[in-house]
Amino acid sequence: MYKIEKTDFGFKLTFADKIPPAEMRQWYNESREILTSQSAPFYVFVDMRTLQPLGKEERETMEAGQKMYKDSGMERSVVILKSMVIGEQFKHLAKKSGIYEWERYIISEVCPEWEQVAMDWLIRAVDPDVTEPA
Repeated sequence: MYKIEKTDFGFKLTFADKIPPAEMRQWYNESREILTSQSAPFYVFVDMRTLQPLGKEERETMEAGQKMYKDSGMERSVVILKSMVIGEQFKHLAKKSGIYEWERYIISEVCPEWEQVAMDWLIRAVDPDVTEPA
């Protein structure tokens, strides 16, 4: 299941449960339609806390969708995940693919204030991966 919501800062995307390839393509096509009327810059909040692992085809569609959002004027995005293991995998992938500079991953299980931390990253560019010196 997926949901796309227009917000005052851009978009909130929710990906939940199992998403088969056809539904992931539907998300991509719906996003393409919505992004044609979106003015830049904008931010994207992605909630993946209940998403099941994606298959190869779904991952490829997701990656193409991420690029489409970026190319359409997305300035920053934040992804909320439930698991530290999955979060570290996504973070590693982001660094490897070069998208890390504009996307952050927050693990809801270890960050009780994940919504505030996410919005601080999106709106104020407060990097959740940078810790203040003691």
